[in-house]
Amino acid sequence: MDIEQNTIIAIDSKSGFCFGVINAIQQAEKALEQQGKLYCLGDIVHNGAEVSRLNEKGLVTISHEQFKELHDCTVLLRAHGEPPETYEIAKQNNITIIDATCPVVLNLQKNIRKAYLAIAQKKGQILIFGKPGHAEVVGLLGQTDNTAIVVSNVTDLENIDFSKPTVLFSQTTKNIHGLMEIKALIEEKCALQQNTDFEFHDTICRRVANREADLKKFSQQYDYIIFVSGKKSSNGKVLYDICKQMNDNTFFVSSSEDIDDIPFYANKSVGICGATSTPKWLMEEIADKIKEIKKL
Repeated sequence: MDIEQNTIIAIDSKSGFCFGVINAIQQAEKALEQQGKLYCLGDIVHNGAEVSRLNEKGLVTISHEQFKELHDCTVLLRAHGEPPETYEIAKQNNITIIDATCPVVLNLQKNIRKAYLAIAQKKGQILIFGKPGHAEVVGLLGQTDNTAIVVSNVTDLENIDFSKPTVLFSQTTKNIHGLMEIKALIEEKCALQQNTDFEFHDTICRRVANREADLKKFSQQYDYIIFVSGKKSSNGKVLYDICKQMNDNTFFVSSSEDIDDIPFYANKSVGICGATSTPKWLMEEIADKIKEIKKL
């Protein structure tokens, strides 16, 4: 990399963990201090570097299949939330649960459950705009006894019967523009079926939605944008695409090693930002490496 000493390097002050992730990590660290070892059902956050840091402290990431085999222990449920089945297994196996489900997700689960019980009386359907297989979506599906239909793009609407009463929700970390596009198409299809029984709930987390506008501004202020995120983060993919649209010199990295391949040019400013699942310490580590290279 060729970086001059007068290059500006700035970290976006609004990037980093959202409240739900901060809460989950704090609960994990507290439990680890008390007992030295703690199971976590799935990656606590979709960021490999942060998962590794907590693994070194004694956090053991387990799958749902491994969870079913555990007995008489403590397990942390991450911010994404879990379906009712998980709590039933914990009860049967005498597993103590540390529930770190994000309050925003928990409220969405309750609302979907309520809507599902109501729409079932009308023989209607629940639609969830989200990523199939995503941890949060799995938890949301569980509130409908796995009967809800997951819609990830407009083509998924082609085989849905819109003559039925329909209620639309969204995974909290999806793109607001994508949700509104899906909503508009559903309204059109319901109208064609003369179905006036369509109910819409905007359940996008505003911490995520507001980040879009913030990153559009941030990404235009620097010559290069280093977007830091775990490869598993849905939120990260959405926010990276936004930065890339605003600044073609945007690069997706997951660790400080990844910046070695970025073709920086002299006398150019660098802005560092990340997903709501990206730790501040990792963005700082990447900034330090750039400073080291330019000998600041």
